[in-house]
Amino acid sequence: MDFTAIHRLLGREPGPITDELLDAAVENGVKETDDLDWKSELPPAKALQSTDYPKDIAAMANSGGGTIIYGIEESQKAAIKRLDVGELTETHERALRSAAVTAISPPIFGLGIREVGNPGRRAVAVLVPASADGPHLIYRNEYFGAPIRNDADTVWMKERQIEAMYRARFDERRHEAEALANLYRDAASGRDTNQRAWFIAVASPRLPASQPVRPPRGQAGEIFEAALVHGVYFAGRGGIHPLEAVDRLNPRPGLRRWVAANTAESQHSRWKESWASCHHDGAVTLATAVGGHPSGPNQNNPGERIDSSAIECAIADLMGLIRAVSERRGTNEYDVRIGIEWTGGAPMIIQTVDNSGYVYDGTSLPLARYNPVVVTVRADADSLDYYQQVHDLAEDCINQGGLTNVRLISPPSPNDT
Repeated sequence: MDFTAIHRLLGREPGPITDELLDAAVENGVKETDDLDWKSELPPAKALQSTDYPKDIAAMANSGGGTIIYGIEESQKAAIKRLDVGELTETHERALRSAAVTAISPPIFGLGIREVGNPGRRAVAVLVPASADGPHLIYRNEYFGAPIRNDADTVWMKERQIEAMYRARFDERRHEAEALANLYRDAASGRDTNQRAWFIAVASPRLPASQPVRPPRGQAGEIFEAALVHGVYFAGRGGIHPLEAVDRLNPRPGLRRWVAANTAESQHSRWKESWASCHHDGAVTLATAVGGHPSGPNQNNPGERIDSSAIECAIADLMGLIRAVSERRGTNEYDVRIGIEWTGGAPMIIQTVDNSGYVYDGTSLPLARYNPVVVTVRADADSLDYYQQVHDLAEDCINQGGLTNVRLISPPSPNDT
């Protein structure tokens, strides 16, 4: 669901960019603003980097995001006529996305590209997301500059503006790190880490919503259910998924969040205790016991023994939560922190299985402490790219324990779409 400057200026509710919406913009003479730019022609796919396209995209991102509409003639900054920009081919769309990554530094991911209208009045809308990585720079030969919107115009930043934006970026990163650490401490609080190791994972959107939205209970339940579907797709059924041990469809209210409470409460199922939450600002958390899982009939591993499949399934479910929230909120980047908390006396051992299926710890490294893994996840990546991020994160997490191969999350191939 889009909510662009056109919707705002016409007093419309969030919705798709349609033929009718563009007609209404022309009829009402909607004027360009710092987050809306009318363009008569779509830049050609060939030599796109040498056109004004990268500058226009960077300027929007540096100004907090906005919308560029190709296929609208303007006069005195006001929309006056619909034009036809031709067919938007897959190659052309790929070139538009590629230029935002290769011709701008830092790159801009997550463009929304919409084709609107029928032959004779076809338009293309490019939705540029807000960015926490400004200033975005344009390089031309040996020179560079940082464009920005000034009401309806695109201008170049002065030195002090660039300095201020860099300072804001570094301050924001520091605040993000503090917020992520606080979220992690909250998720880890109260766990019996002296008896068994716990997997703790949190993810926070890099650009949280300015006005957090409290989804209805049913919608929150749909998010948890969709997250498990994603998690099973990533890791299969070869291990225990934490989201199978929580009350997904009946989440409970918490402090600005919905909590999927643990359902593994009996003496025989307590070993897979798990908790998950979905915060109103888009953050998610997952806590699950990974030490002390069953090792045979009526027998459990010690609390410091962790099977690598438990870590992989937990990562798959966490990434499923991120994906499910992103699909509903349009959040494009998340900061993620993953750790394993254990305060018992013996060092932790992450174990795997050999080719015959027997427990193997011949390459495992005893861990007195698990160093948190911190990454940025592109939540709006295409299916193949997102799958690759899930795999690489799992690999990072088990490598720390001396293991090389991910067991359940197979490296993606072009057929995994």
